[in-house]
Amino acid sequence: MKFMKLGTRPDTFFTTESIRSVSSEVSTDVQIQVQNSFYRLHKFPLLSKCLRLQRHCFELKDAAEHAIIQLPDLPGGAEAFETCAKFCYGITITLSALNIVPVWCAAEYLQMNEDAERGNLARKLDSFFESCILRRWKDTLVTLQSTRKYPPLCEELGITARCVDAVATAIVANHPNSKAAPRNWWTESISELGSDHYWRIMVTIKSAGVVSDELIVDALQIYAWRWLPDTSRDGYESNLATEDSSSESRGQRLLMDKIVSLLPTEKGSASCSFLLKLLKVANILNASSSLRMELRRRIGRQLEEASVDDLLIPPASTSNDALYDVDTVMAVLEEFLLQGHSPPTSPPRERLRCCSTSRVAKLIDGYLQKITEDKNLPMEKLIAIAEAVPDSARPDHDDLYRAVDIYLRAHPELDKNARKQLCRILDCKKLSMEACAHAARNDVLPLRVVVQVLFFEQARAALAGGRVIELPGNVKALLSTSPAAPPEDGWSISRLKCPSTKLVTLKMRLEEEDEDDDMDDDLVPRDALMRSASSRLRALCSLPRTPKRIIGKLLAVNRSVSYRH
Repeated sequence: MKFMKLGTRPDTFFTTESIRSVSSEVSTDVQIQVQNSFYRLHKFPLLSKCLRLQRHCFELKDAAEHAIIQLPDLPGGAEAFETCAKFCYGITITLSALNIVPVWCAAEYLQMNEDAERGNLARKLDSFFESCILRRWKDTLVTLQSTRKYPPLCEELGITARCVDAVATAIVANHPNSKAAPRNWWTESISELGSDHYWRIMVTIKSAGVVSDELIVDALQIYAWRWLPDTSRDGYESNLATEDSSSESRGQRLLMDKIVSLLPTEKGSASCSFLLKLLKVANILNASSSLRMELRRRIGRQLEEASVDDLLIPPASTSNDALYDVDTVMAVLEEFLLQGHSPPTSPPRERLRCCSTSRVAKLIDGYLQKITEDKNLPMEKLIAIAEAVPDSARPDHDDLYRAVDIYLRAHPELDKNARKQLCRILDCKKLSMEACAHAARNDVLPLRVVVQVLFFEQARAALAGGRVIELPGNVKALLSTSPAAPPEDGWSISRLKCPSTKLVTLKMRLEEEDEDDDMDDDLVPRDALMRSASSRLRALCSLPRTPKRIIGKLLAVNRSVSYRH
């Protein structure tokens, strides 16, 4: 750190009875109070260099002998005043980046300029600042930090602006040539600055167009995690508790605005993870709706890059018992889907969009598995998010099935109708063999879903020529209490192979009504199956409307396959 010494005389200031004075053969003739400190000094060396003290002494010339000059608002307080006074006496003072700002502001306040005396303190400080401090990186940052205590005066003196320009210029000038140092050598250093200074430096850097967007974002991330609140739930609650009254929270909201305004606009310049963390903080701080909307828009453009943990956003209110803010994730998903509706410019772009949508579907299903553990999650929100994903984006429903299973086990209070309503989001035909095996023995699923899973699994095995699986215990119990008669139409695998299979009979079977409450629980899109499938597949996948009749059909398939083997 550079320093400058002024004056040659030894320090002769001393304290007696809480009063600061200076050793001299000449009696003191002026009393000065700076905040809570008292000084007894001499007019001659002080008034020749301080125009403000000249004016005060003139105003007090007719006052009592012991009148005191009051300087309650002198910048830098007693320490800065004493440094200026020692300069007037010719006593050696040492100046560096650590004290130049308060001394300079005090000198300006006392009007120690060229109008008072040529080569006065203010001029010397300016020369030292320009020739030494601004040429050294650390000295410039230390000086810039010090200006935060006296912002208006430092702006008036040009200290702040020159420091900002010096820092930005050093970053831009050394960016392409910093082979000896890491390319991000400056990002940690400026993270200690206040938000106003930091914002001004970053704006200057961006306008130069030399530093890459990637490095700009790296710097913003470091600064954000240095100053923004932690997104853990405990930290989030403590911040909200004092949100309305805390000036710190208001400052953090302003900081959020500045960070988002500095983000490069190009898609992918900032990671989706970073944007989602900013959105979490925005919720915590109750940031403006426009800022949150902008973050959601940016996230929606690259949602496929996110992870499940990124989407676990705490709710915006402590009065909300839910663990996660599902509405915000739903809004981000809607942004993603809206942006995906824009017409593609080329087939490769369309293929890329399809891949992104499939990745997002996988992401959302993983997210659903996590949030379904929350006992306070409304079922309607779970269904809404699950159904928002296009069906074509899910090649299988295994992850969705796991989410449904977790939710049903976490909410044992759900009645039969609610459980059936939730299970409507599942497509049993899209479950893997492993998922089917699990679902067939799942005691929390509605019975109709279990039977449908069994039927599709048996049909799949029959078509593949394999041996069908053993019926689970709950289905066997149902059969023991209400034995299912062999199907009247004699459905079997061998008959399904016959071209004479009557599709009219199959369709009539699909349209049968049952007096049981399960009659309306239609979880299989039968009309679509009848239109698009082959006769053999239609016969296998066309389910009666009640579990007992489906079981009867399963038994027919079992008998047919067993006979064939």
